[in-house]
Amino acid sequence: MSLFSDNIRSLRLKKKISQEKLAESLMITRGRYVKYEDGTSEAPYDILKKIAHYHHISIDLLLSVDVRKIPLDDLLQLEDNRLVLPITVDREGENYIEVVTQKVKAGYLNGYADPEYIESLQQISLPFLGPGKYRGFPVEGDSMPPHEDGSIIIGRYVERLGEVMDGKTYIFITKSEGMVYKRLNKNKKNALVLESDNSSYPAYEVKASDILEIWEYACNIGRNDKRTEITDLETLRDMILGLKGDIQDLKK
Repeated sequence: MSLFSDNIRSLRLKKKISQEKLAESLMITRGRYVKYEDGTSEAPYDILKKIAHYHHISIDLLLSVDVRKIPLDDLLQLEDNRLVLPITVDREGENYIEVVTQKVKAGYLNGYADPEYIESLQQISLPFLGPGKYRGFPVEGDSMPPHEDGSIIIGRYVERLGEVMDGKTYIFITKSEGMVYKRLNKNKKNALVLESDNSSYPAYEVKASDILEIWEYACNIGRNDKRTEITDLETLRDMILGLKGDIQDLKK
């Protein structure tokens, strides 16, 4: 038997369902499904995808990891029968960092759970980042200084919503807003409040059910070395107040 066969058998027994019932859910015959579970036949891609959706797990995990050794219940639970994060690895088994460039950004919401789409992204390696799954995302606009338009934020995948912390910055992939890079202002029970470091942009709330993926800031790849100019009114005000205090001290 293959690792895939062991995995789908283990997952079925864990759910306490019969081969016939699972086959019906996949819209195939029991005899056809039994061949996949006993390893006498390989499942085509369309069936692999259906099995992955049925068990809420990625094709990559089904084929390459012994799921009996993974606490699947602790992984991020998402809506719409979402697959667990697809990943790509090199020959040594190390994770590549896929980079979502500006050119392909528009397609990410449709392809984030598709292994073929993820494999098509540009890939880099940053070994100093340590353990975890990382991905690069483009920055737009001036809402999060000093990161400028065109920079790439490298984020570490967050498996559980409870791992996010107030004050840290994250890439949020949401159904309504798409891809945004924001600072977490307040972690509510069923929603997150996101804010920009540029105070001219108002904070807003995102429901937990609207979130598809969360990536914690790990590092950034900038594209220029221009001097940073002070444009934030709050920063300018703080500087003026500080100078005012220094003047008062000098008078004393």
